[in-house]
Parts: sequence; structure tokens; C-alpha cells
Amino acid sequence: MQLVDTVVTFSVAGSLFAVEVAMVQEILSPQRPSRLPNAPPHLLGLIDVRGHSVVLVDLRRILGEPARAEDEDTRILLLSLPGTGGAVHRVALQVDRVIEVAALDQDGLVAPVGEAEMLAWDPRMLRGIGRRNGAITALLDVSEVLDPGLIVAAAAPAPAPRQAPADRGLAGVVLDMESDLESDMAFGTGAGLEAGPGASADGWPCRP
Repeated sequence: MQLVDTVVTFSVAGSLFAVEVAMVQEILSPQRPSRLPNAPPHLLGLIDVRGHSVVLVDLRRILGEPARAEDEDTRILLLSLPGTGGAVHRVALQVDRVIEVAALDQDGLVAPVGEAEMLAWDPRMLRGIGRRNGAITALLDVSEVLDPGLIVAAAAPAPAPRQAPADRGLAGVVLDMESDLESDMAFGTGAGLEAGPGASADGWPCRP
């Protein structure tokens, strides 16, 4: 468990998320991005922020949600992220709605999902789970959210469920028996039939 300072809360696909307010430079209204060639679905393009080109990322797509048209609630979080060698990266994160700037319940307490390993789920995109006014709030680790390896894994389609063999019923069993019998007749063996009171000497069934 850990304690975090003030956060910005927002919603994506009906769920509540948060990032620490220290990394949020601005909250912007949506704007039409300039597309980049061969960009993955989560990379919407570039937007202009006072003369600077900033990459715009659709958080819905990274989290595995379908794309959604912008509306009056759509907002962009302009984030400042530390890079290597003292570099600073600016990334714009598009979300469905910004809720508020506030502190999480219990003095900012967040805790990991303890069952992640048991459920074969990679929790690295989360710093932990907290509450805001009693509502479950997922605190994102933005550096992991933008990690290429995790993005690819999140975007990979789930394997298709294996289909159980179709129940062919009694009709299917009868067809199989007729097929076997026709095969035996073709070779003239009468396999599987023994001579007896209800069979001829060559093994074929006959009427009494």
C-alpha cells in the first residue's frame, strides 16, 4: 500500500481512473489531430499546443475499449513525463470525461490488486486501487500505460474459445453404422458378424 497526493480523476468507458496532478500541465478541449502515417489505432496523431506538436493518445484504445466519437464531455490531459537523460516528454491523453482535482479517500491510500498473479493478469498499468467518495478509482502508472510492450499485449485479441464437438444425436450414430456396413460389404468380409441362427454361413444377416 502507498499514499498519493492530489490526483485528477476522469472516466473512461464508465470506469473511474486517476493520475497524479503533478504530471498534468493542462486540461484541454478536444481538437482534430493531424494523422500520422501507419500509426497504430491508439495514436490519434498530433495536436498543436501553442505552437508545439504533441502526440495525442486515445486512452480508450490502450485500455482495450472500442473507439468512441468525441462529445461535449471529451477532454485531453496534457501530461509532462520524465525521459532519459533529463529529457521531458509531453503527451496528450484523450479521455471520456474529466471529473475533478481532488484527494483520494483515506488520505490518498492506494493498494495493489493482490489476486493479479493468480488470475494471470498483468497489473503494471496500475499503481494501485483507491477510492474517491467511496467509488473505486484506478490510479494509473502513466509510464507503464505508454510502454510499447504492454500496449501490444493489451491490443492482442483473446484466443477464440474451443468449440465442443456437435451433438449429432441418434441420426448421426445410425449414419455411422450404415457407413461401416457399406464398407464391409464393399470388401465382402462381413466383419463383425458371426454365423449363427440368424445369419447365413457367409456371415450376412438373414431373415429366419
